[in-house]
Amino acid sequence: MNIAIQGIRFRRAAGVVVTTGAVLASGALYAAPAQAAAPVPSVVAKGGFVINNANGKTLYTKLGDTRRATGSTTKIMTAKVVLSQKNLNLNATVTIQKAYSDYIVSKNASSARLIVGDKVTVRQLLYGLMLPSGCDAAYALADKFGTGSTRTARVKSFIGKMNADAKKLGLKNTHFDSFDGIGNGKNWSTPRDLTKIASSAMKNATFRAIVKTKKYTAKTRTRTGGTRTMAPWVNTNTLLNSYSGTLGVKTGSGPTAKYCLVFAATRNGRTVVGTVLASSSAAQREKDAKALMNYAFSKI
Repeated sequence: MNIAIQGIRFRRAAGVVVTTGAVLASGALYAAPAQAAAPVPSVVAKGGFVINNANGKTLYTKLGDTRRATGSTTKIMTAKVVLSQKNLNLNATVTIQKAYSDYIVSKNASSARLIVGDKVTVRQLLYGLMLPSGCDAAYALADKFGTGSTRTARVKSFIGKMNADAKKLGLKNTHFDSFDGIGNGKNWSTPRDLTKIASSAMKNATFRAIVKTKKYTAKTRTRTGGTRTMAPWVNTNTLLNSYSGTLGVKTGSGPTAKYCLVFAATRNGRTVVGTVLASSSAAQREKDAKALMNYAFSKI
C-alpha cells in the first residue's frame, strides 16, 4: 500500500516537473529580453515618408501628407507616363527643337545638353531626363507624347496625362502644372504621394534599369546623318555611390522645393521606398535618406 502510494506520489511529482518544464520552455514564466528597437531618426527635411515596398506598409512618416513643391522629382511621373504609353517604341526618334533649348536657357534649368537638330531616341531621352535631370529632355518627351496640333497643346495634353495618372493611383495631394517641376505655383505633392508614384514606376523594368544607372553615354544622329557621341550623363543621385543596395530614384531641387530626394534600396531581399522633401542641402538630403533607410530596414 505504501509502495503504491509512493508510486502515485512519484508520478504526480514527475508530472509537476514535466508541466513546469513545459511552462518554462513556453516562456510563460521567463521571457528573453526583446531586442531594442532602433531609435526614430531625426531628419532635417521638412517632410519624409518610407514604405515597405512588399506590402506598402508605412515604416516612417514626418508630415507625410503635407503638400510641398517637388522640384525635379516631378520627372518620375514624366517618365512613368511615357513608359505607360501603348505600343511604346523606345527606339523611336525625336528631333530636338530650338524651343527645348530656348526653354532651358530662359528657366536657367538643368540640362541634358541636347543639340538642336539631332535625332535622339525615346530611350536616350529617358536617360537624359532621369540622370542629369534634363529639362530639355522632359520638354522633348512631353512634346512627343502629348496630343494636339501645336506644341503648346501637346505639352498641356501631356501634363493632363500626368494628373490623370496621379488620380488613377488615388493620390489626392498631388497636382502637376509642368513636365519637369518648374511650375507656375500649382506643382505639388507630398512625401507619401511621391513614394507611391515611385513604387508604381519601379514596377516597370525599363524605369528600374534607368534610375539605377550611374553613367550613360548617348550616341545621337546629327541633322547631316552623322553620329554624335554625347558627353556622359551622370546620375545626380549620389546614393548610388554611397549606399549599398540603392536602386534609384530621383533628386530634385529649387528655390521653393529646397532639396528633395526620392529613394529606393534593397537589402536581404527586402525593399524600401521613400521620400524626403525640403531638406537643407544636397549633402543633407542624402544623409536624411540614409538615416530613414537604415531605420526602415531595422523594422522589416
